[in-house]
Amino acid sequence: MRIVGLTGNIACGKSWVSGVLAAKGAPIIDADKISHDAAKRGTPGYRRVVKAFGTDFLQPDGELDRQRLGNLVFQDQAKRKKLNSILQPLIGIEIARQLAWHWLRGCRVVILDAPLLFEAKISWLTKPIVVVSCNEETQLQRLRARDGLSEQQARDRINSQLPLTWKEARADVIINNSGTREETRTQVDALWQKINGRQTFFQRITSRNGLLFAVGILVVGLKILR
Repeated sequence: MRIVGLTGNIACGKSWVSGVLAAKGAPIIDADKISHDAAKRGTPGYRRVVKAFGTDFLQPDGELDRQRLGNLVFQDQAKRKKLNSILQPLIGIEIARQLAWHWLRGCRVVILDAPLLFEAKISWLTKPIVVVSCNEETQLQRLRARDGLSEQQARDRINSQLPLTWKEARADVIINNSGTREETRTQVDALWQKINGRQTFFQRITSRNGLLFAVGILVVGLKILR
């Protein structure tokens, strides 16, 4: 099983690229969705976030007010690290579970869609590493339009992430999403042809190591949660 790492910074179009790959039949492990589910009301992650940040960040229905919490952590690196320390073990366990499930199903390719692929230090598990990129002006405009943010709020979110140039330097494939959808789709089509081809012996071996790594994450995560 080939584990493809798909990453990129906020508002660069990673989710759209992931959707195109999903439409082609690629199984997607969506770290954003996993992160969201890990902090839903009633979960261990939710209880730990509330304990750490207080009830001021709850909506009237008891769910987390993710926008308010986001405004806080994107302005404060220490609080952002605190939130990540709560959720990342839970996210890692679920990623490991899904990887194992797809491996048991006999999938040839799995897309690990993870905005924190590098930050969480799991990029070495994937090959190739695909970074979805766009120019800074386009990124800022898209983010403000999508989330209704002020320019400063948008810049805070952009600046909280590793620079795109840093990620591009470590990528095997860069998808430039600064242009039209058609231009981006052409690049995604070429990527799909590349990753859906026959695997080499080396890729099969590294994929097995990837499964062992996933099991390791699961074991460590369970110990953390005790």
